[in-house]
Parts: sequence; structure tokens; C-alpha cells
Amino acid sequence: MADVKASAGRLSTESASNYDGLENMSTKDLLIGINSEDKAVPLAVEVAIPQIEALVEGVLPRMRDRAGRLFYIGAGTSGRLGVVDASECPPTYGIPQGVIVGVIAGGDGAIRIAVENAEDSVTGAWEDLVRDYAITPDDCVVGIAASGRTP
Repeated sequence: MADVKASAGRLSTESASNYDGLENMSTKDLLIGINSEDKAVPLAVEVAIPQIEALVEGVLPRMRDRAGRLFYIGAGTSGRLGVVDASECPPTYGIPQGVIVGVIAGGDGAIRIAVENAEDSVTGAWEDLVRDYAITPDDCVVGIAASGRTP
């Protein structure tokens, strides 16, 4: 869809960055760049604490009191990270399998092999949730998107 693409026809997460030409950088400069970018994460989380708190306060009663599930949905790397996090919740926190579920655009095959344009479907995630998981009003859905523009 045109409305989810950057003006150059590419998502902003796939556009030019401060790190074009990585193949010409020294290992040290690459590592310094990665470390510099990593330092921005805790500051971004700090700014988002009110929104994160509201999310947790909204999800918790559904899961605790109504046996709802938490779904992470995303495309590309964002979807893969949601799948990884959901996969680690049962062994790490002792919750039953299927309480937290990761769904990636393009299906499970997209975990290993990119499925281009899967993120552009406005209805695809809902169709997957209804068809594959019989989603209910007690469930919660969290969209994960690096660009913030995925429908």
C-alpha cells in the first residue's frame, strides 16, 4: 500500500541511514556505531514508560482474571522478535504454552525466509488471528513495528 511506504517508495527502516557503506568501515568503527545506537534504547524506554504502564495495566486483568492471551504481531525483524519473546515466556516464566503467542506476517516460514510485502496487508493479521487462534475479546494484541507505519 502506498500509504505505508516512505516517499522514496521504501519504508523508513529500509532507507539510507548514518550507517550506509558499512562494508567500508573498520571493525572498531562498526562496534562503536552499534554501541552508540544501543545507548539510545534505555532512553527511548524511559520516555515510553507511561505508555508501557498503560499497556501492562490493560493486559494484566485480561490474562489474570479472564484467561485471555497476549498476541505479538509483526512483520520482518519485528515479527521475529515477537515470536522469539513469546517462545521464551513458557520456560523463562513458567506460563503455559499458548498464553503468549508470536505471529509473524507471512506465516511461520517467514521466521527464516523473508516474505516481502506481507506487512502491507491491512486485514492479514486479523484474518490470521481469527482463523488460526479464534481470538476473543479477552485476548490482547500488540503490534510490533520498527517503522510505526505497518497497518
